[in-house]
Amino acid sequence: MVNILIVYRSQTGKTKKMAEAVARGANSIENVRATLKEAMETTLDDLLGCDGLAIGSPEYFGYMAGAIKDFFDRTYYQARGRKEIFKKPYVIFISAGNDGQGALRSIERICIGYQFKKVYDPVIAKGEIDETILAQCEELGKVIAAGCEARIY
Repeated sequence: MVNILIVYRSQTGKTKKMAEAVARGANSIENVRATLKEAMETTLDDLLGCDGLAIGSPEYFGYMAGAIKDFFDRTYYQARGRKEIFKKPYVIFISAGNDGQGALRSIERICIGYQFKKVYDPVIAKGEIDETILAQCEELGKVIAAGCEARIY
């Protein structure tokens, strides 16, 4: 069974809706299980045990949510150099009040430090979460799940 970890932070519920859509997409692939986790509850074991990672954050002041940064801070040094982390596939989804680019850059910069492998373009929702955004999030989940299940990442 392939495990896709979806780690996210949501205060208003927008990013949570996006995370749930990513999970629906991932779960639609045979032999895949999506695990939804709030960033503050996500552990190093969760990260080490997943086959792929979807990171979801609201944009705050042109940056990722502090809870997402905290997740990275809590796991980085223990994960650094471990074979379970090297080239781990990841995707990003962002609920932006602005343009989302600052949050995206900050997450991508940290993922480079982990030596994760970006496998698909991010989904950035500017404003309300509509059906188009949710469909893009489902596709994001399907792409990472199918790639991990087929062992192409």
